[in-house]
Amino acid sequence: MSQNPTEVAVGGIVLAVAIGFAVYASQATGLSQGGADYPLTASFRSIEGVNVGTDVRLAGVKIGTVTEVGLNAETFRADTTINIRDGVEIPDDSAAVIASEGLLGGNFVEIVPGGSPFGLEAGDEILDTQGSVSLISLLLKFVSGGDDS
Repeated sequence: MSQNPTEVAVGGIVLAVAIGFAVYASQATGLSQGGADYPLTASFRSIEGVNVGTDVRLAGVKIGTVTEVGLNAETFRADTTINIRDGVEIPDDSAAVIASEGLLGGNFVEIVPGGSPFGLEAGDEILDTQGSVSLISLLLKFVSGGDDS
């Protein structure tokens, strides 16, 4: 079996790119953070565009990820679990809002901090939530004149 130097170089480059992709993917999904976080729950009317792995942001900075999404059969709401990075204290009167990165961007969960001096603890629920707004329904309202009567 001959070892052409060009084949060895190309193989090394492919291997380096594969390792780089794996490192990037683990950082982007939050796998490399380990156990340095705490869970919170929130119940939304609609979480359109939000899945497991979606960013949770505060003031535009990623502070966690969505780790669980499920339908509550009793309330017909979407129950979510989000993991927040340790060291980020969220006031207990904060709101969780499904926000969009723009017309063509994806959705994320935005934490809007309240003014309470008391923070949320692991396992607490964020009570003030606002679900996602459907762009199609907004456009239909605009086109039809916005009359709901």
